[in-house]
Amino acid sequence: MKLPAVAIAAAFCCGIALGLWAPVVHFGVSSSLLICGFALVFALIACGIAAVVAQRLVVSAVSAMFCWLLLGVLAAGIAKQPLPPDHILRLVEEHRIDLHSPLRWRGLLRDEPSVLPWGVAYDIDLIGVEAAGEFVPARGGLRLSYSLRPEQPAAPDLHAGDEISVLTQARRPQVFRNEGAFDRRAYLAAQNIELTASLRAASLLDLVRPWPVTAASLLARLRRRLREQLDKLFGDTPQVAGVLRAMLLGDRSFIDRDEAKDFQKTGVFHVLVLAGLHVGALAVVLFWAGRRMRLSPGWTILLILTSLALYIAVVEQRPPVLRAGLMAAAVVVGGFFYRRLELLNSAALAAILLLVARPPALRDSSFQLSFVAIGCIGGLALPWLARTAQPYARAMRGWRDVTRDAAHEPRAAQFRIDLRRSLHWISSKSPRRLGVSIENAFAAVLRLGFRSWELFVLTLVLQIGMLPLMARDFHRITLAGPLVNLIAVPLTGLIVPLGFIAVTSSLFVAAVGRLLSVPLQWLTVFILHSIAWFAHFPSASYRIPGPRTWLMLAFFVVAILLAFALRATARWQRRATPALTCALLVCTGLVAWFPFSPQWSPGKLEATILDVGQGDAIFVVSPQGQSLLIDGGGAFRGFPGHPEHGGTDPGEDAISPYLWSRGFQKIDVVALTHAHQDHLGGLTAILENFRVGRLWIGREAISPALARLEEFARAKHIPIEHERRGQTFSWSGTEAAFFWPGASSDEIASTAKNNDSLVFRLRYGNRTILLPGDAEKDAERTMLADDAGEELRADVLKVGHHGSKNSTMPDFLAAVRPQMAIISAGEENPYGHPSPALLARLQDAGVSVYRTDRDGAVRVVTDGESLTVSCFVACPALTTREALRQTQSPNDEQQHEQQ
Repeated sequence: MKLPAVAIAAAFCCGIALGLWAPVVHFGVSSSLLICGFALVFALIACGIAAVVAQRLVVSAVSAMFCWLLLGVLAAGIAKQPLPPDHILRLVEEHRIDLHSPLRWRGLLRDEPSVLPWGVAYDIDLIGVEAAGEFVPARGGLRLSYSLRPEQPAAPDLHAGDEISVLTQARRPQVFRNEGAFDRRAYLAAQNIELTASLRAASLLDLVRPWPVTAASLLARLRRRLREQLDKLFGDTPQVAGVLRAMLLGDRSFIDRDEAKDFQKTGVFHVLVLAGLHVGALAVVLFWAGRRMRLSPGWTILLILTSLALYIAVVEQRPPVLRAGLMAAAVVVGGFFYRRLELLNSAALAAILLLVARPPALRDSSFQLSFVAIGCIGGLALPWLARTAQPYARAMRGWRDVTRDAAHEPRAAQFRIDLRRSLHWISSKSPRRLGVSIENAFAAVLRLGFRSWELFVLTLVLQIGMLPLMARDFHRITLAGPLVNLIAVPLTGLIVPLGFIAVTSSLFVAAVGRLLSVPLQWLTVFILHSIAWFAHFPSASYRIPGPRTWLMLAFFVVAILLAFALRATARWQRRATPALTCALLVCTGLVAWFPFSPQWSPGKLEATILDVGQGDAIFVVSPQGQSLLIDGGGAFRGFPGHPEHGGTDPGEDAISPYLWSRGFQKIDVVALTHAHQDHLGGLTAILENFRVGRLWIGREAISPALARLEEFARAKHIPIEHERRGQTFSWSGTEAAFFWPGASSDEIASTAKNNDSLVFRLRYGNRTILLPGDAEKDAERTMLADDAGEELRADVLKVGHHGSKNSTMPDFLAAVRPQMAIISAGEENPYGHPSPALLARLQDAGVSVYRTDRDGAVRVVTDGESLTVSCFVACPALTTREALRQTQSPNDEQQHEQQ
């Protein structure tokens, strides 16, 4: 198997992986190490040349592989060099820039302003910032958003390259610090965006000076013009315009959450992500146009390469598009020299070029998915098809011409003979005038069947080969993907070229663009309705925890060995292919089924207060594995007038990934303390993603959001139970008692209130945990009066109402007497939680304080005697994340007092 580029790319990737994750180069590579490294590289090159001269090819190959391995390590080390002194993150870390107050930022617009459903967004390359009365030079990226409302003035007319000044308070991007959660900061940092900010008024954004027109600014203006033309052509059908923005220009801003979920459920989200399908469709149309215009091969290649380069420059320049463009260019150029390039070699060359430009791209999910996809096609699907269906599909070309039979392999030649004989017999039994037409019709149907089978096999192999990464990153198994792709892929191949022809022609002749937009709209509506129809089948897809690391390694090792076997001699194919295919299917079943037990601490009670921003979510596991989720976060309500385009969903983006990271697929009970958005907003995703046994609710309230949640629970056949004061439950030695709401909770409240929160305590052995929801001083006062504070005593207190000054009042705190308190609040939230007054009360009482806005998820584990606390970020005053805090049991405290 001659795949030199694949071997080189594999060695280079292994070197980058070592450089990115090895602690030796954790902080980059010094200049002396670089010199030594490159000296070793030259030594390996000299060794390889000497081996070639001595005809020691094995030694030469080994030297070359070690050389590329070392180059990968050095590339990763160079990429991990410390930030420059004037980088904005370096300035923030050194406290030279304070992000806690509005500052005046100056920079250059990286691109044209992005029109969004709710306003406008600007990507700014920073020049500096005015802080403490002086201008501090700074570099980095700032994403500025401006939400447009009817009463607000429009944003100023700015263009790419303009130097601007804006007064705003910038922040680090929001990130949920829980196991398994998506790292949005790293995702934006890969796009050179380190800070985000909101523009409160258009008057705070000023144009300092327009920038001279450059090639980059012209491309940006062309991109903006194409988006505007799409909006004009499909102004009456915004859904179609939003999908075409994604399919043609890579702008998914106008795809709402439910629509995107349908594409994910059916396994065709790649239709919305510019990649090989889109680039390939354009390349085929350009090649066809060159042939129609009777251009010479040289001019045809020039047309294809120029058009593809312009296309990539106009749309988003991300790994899938760049990979597809580089591979298309390699194939086109190879065709000029009458060379049929190996697909895997072309992909490997593209990977090397992309990784040389940016080594950290290796750990990007997009990069991994792109090249695993092409590896599945080139390594598994095409070799298998080449030995099964493809010879017969090629035999259909000119099937009437007997002289071509000898050009095909024996089985394909025999197929052509049998085909002619069969169709001749059919036509002989038909009317004479229809004989040829019937033959052509049967041949066309047969040709379509072969192509459909090839497409089905390609999509099936892609679904299987990408399954581990899709389960790891998106936690979804799609069963309908191969079938839906039979519709989506051909339609995308038509929509993409037709869309570009319609949009570009409308720039010059509006009537032509409007005429072409009619069939384009029909095709887009058809694909949308088809996807929506398949997505509504409950069994079309399901959610799953990410596979174990050892299982992913085993899967890809078996897949690589199978790819080698499919390209080996016939003897090795007969011996190895069946066994490796069975092994791959077993690994696929383990990934898709996930028969593994969740991770929990047998014999111990644990409670994890998750970081969900400004909200609450607590996950409790009993000593025998019963699970309870209390609240689901979800404070963000969406943009003004566009709730469907809301921001992050803590249920989907924070809580579900955490549970999946621990292998949970079922939750015995989901409890809602009260019907405020920051507690129930994420629960819909939880009910959809997991098998839920019961839904507990405290006091009923007139709330549309609560009504929708209960309706969704009933649709999922989840029993709804109402809990109130005096009720209890017991789970494998864990006793729970509800203290609130009281008897008046039988009445439906007119609105949801903090003081209607579920309040209950968990007891295991001699240890207790009190969970008061958002209960404030009125509810606390009533509970104290009823219980005299005796039943409220707890070792661990989850502080009420995110640390508000109106909760955890002195009397209540004195009654509970906690040893530790945990506050769930959003980082730099606008409410000032936790309140300084509350923190002072806790400090005066000698209570150890943990906070999700500072420490991330806080996990408390007890065996009934000792307490163990760990944080996602290092806990306060502790040196490691898994540091332990051992406390005395109450019996030990009493003995100590008596002595």
